[in-house]
Amino acid sequence: MKLSQQYLQTGRQTITIEAEALLLLANRLDEAFTQAVQTLLDCKGRVVVTGIGKSGHIGRKIAATLASTGSPAFFVHSAEAVHGDLGMITGEDVVIAISYSGQSNELSTILPVIRRLGTKIICICGNKDSDLAKLSDIFLNAHIEKEACPLGLAPTASTTVTLALGDALAVACLEARHFGASDFARSHPGGALGRRLLTHVYDVMRQGDTLPIVSPNTPLTQALEVMSKKHMGMVIIINPDNEPMGIFTDGDLRRLIQKKGDIRPYTLGEVMSKSPKTILDTTLAIEAASIMESEKISHILVINTKGKLVGAVHMHDLMVKKVI
Repeated sequence: MKLSQQYLQTGRQTITIEAEALLLLANRLDEAFTQAVQTLLDCKGRVVVTGIGKSGHIGRKIAATLASTGSPAFFVHSAEAVHGDLGMITGEDVVIAISYSGQSNELSTILPVIRRLGTKIICICGNKDSDLAKLSDIFLNAHIEKEACPLGLAPTASTTVTLALGDALAVACLEARHFGASDFARSHPGGALGRRLLTHVYDVMRQGDTLPIVSPNTPLTQALEVMSKKHMGMVIIINPDNEPMGIFTDGDLRRLIQKKGDIRPYTLGEVMSKSPKTILDTTLAIEAASIMESEKISHILVINTKGKLVGAVHMHDLMVKKVI
């Protein structure tokens, strides 16, 4: 067998073993899982995830997932807990302890102390008869038939199952809390999703003196000076009540020159595009981008709830703010 074929075979076998372990996990979820979810939902403090070794690495990810999906959580390394970090845990917290064997010396040392605080303990473990299972209030069975590692030594299928259980807990809590995309964005303000779900039109629009505003009686030649000065590629025509009447873009200018030749006789009221596309200032910026893309326009006027012009957005503004 060629080496490349052997690599593929090993890769597929590894993934198959782990997939089968996940299927077994899904089929054996029982009332203990329901109790674990309810315990997390009832938690008045924080969810504290603890483990050591590979279980610790998985625990960090589980804590991060819980924290970003509406369940305040943090990770405490079991070895550090033995030497002082146990003070971070209170009786109002819920502890998720992770150890596949259930015989971690560090966990066996700290869990009796945690129990005396009155803290609820959920364990993710592959051995229901282990010390960890006996010291916990809720036992989540992470047992696997075999590791994907041919030596049966490197945690592979077992860590995959543990991670999946953590994700299952987080998602179940997320749904129970009716945690939505906007909630998720609040904990991810620096990411692309956060920018898209937290940035409103009023955050990106041009306003005040930066707007190329003219009246319908403004001569077209004068309006071109405003268009050039304001660098938006258009002018906005408003009435005396500051309500948008129309828009005239550089594209409109090119078409008018091709059609009429001499543009000097015209005022904006004669050549503007009436009923311009508008959007409320409180609308999400990503929605403005969607409208502009679907309408194939580069600008959109921004109004308040009274229909007054308060700003304008160019597609370039959304790109600068990394909304799109």
